Amino acid sequence: MEMNVSKNDEQVVAKKAGGLNPAVIIPILLVIGICIYLFVLGNPGNFKDAEKLGSGSVAFSSVEGKDIHPESFLGIIYKGGVIVPILITFMITVIVFSFERYFILSKAAGKGNLDNFVVKVRGLLNQNKIDEALEECDRQEGSVGNVVKEGLTTYKALSHDTTLNKEQKMVALNKAIEEATTLEMPMLEKNMMILSTLGTVATLIALLGTVIGMIKAFFALGSGGGTPDAAALSTGISEALINTALGIGTSAIAIILYNFFTSKIDGLTYKIDEIAMSIQQSFAEFN
Repeated sequence: MEMNVSKNDEQVVAKKAGGLNPAVIIPILLVIGICIYLFVLGNPGNFKDAEKLGSGSVAFSSVEGKDIHPESFLGIIYKGGVIVPILITFMITVIVFSFERYFILSKAAGKGNLDNFVVKVRGLLNQNKIDEALEECDRQEGSVGNVVKEGLTTYKALSHDTTLNKEQKMVALNKAIEEATTLEMPMLEKNMMILSTLGTVATLIALLGTVIGMIKAFFALGSGGGTPDAAALSTGISEALINTALGIGTSAIAIILYNFFTSKIDGLTYKIDEIAMSIQQSFAEFN
């Protein structure tokens, strides 16, 4: 059946245009992460003898990093080394795309209470009031409403079609609902892979920073012969622990938010399946 081809094409374009573009956003967030590391964490005010460091950033001062001592927690994080700006970028990325998913999924849930919408549409279907159910879909303005509207539009067209038998009509109705659902899912699941990936990669990058810090610590332990450099040893260990803490924290937040949004998507999918079954049962009963 060709009745919904143009509408489906418009929906595909709309879904592809929705959400943030990672190829553009992530490089911007990387620049922001580096700036936070250099100018916020690396602010001379976060270190002892700040007057010797001048203004701007510790990274651009004439004093070598090993000679400065942090005076605040931000300064301690700065001493985590070159892996820290990457982990900061990961954290910012998780936050930005979590807000993006929250607003997109809230919009996809539509207006009003979704459970009430499902109950109302199912009640109208039981009474074969298709036009009233379509009006409810227009008011709902969410992904569930879009799929149901597509199914009900096909329902009306098939009910007046005399060229197909009942079994063929049921197949066509089921296909229309499945296609409408398939068109909605990319918008719901877009950028979820970023949260999933960062939940794993953040830990691995943090492990790299931990290993680098421990290498520095053991180098300080061995280079001094019988009298190891205690300051260099403690700096290496602290760098390792800072990277570990940032990586574990970022990974934990990413995993929690990923599971939260996945459960919301599953909830919307369940509602779609619930009404789709009601549409099929109503069509089988009244046609």
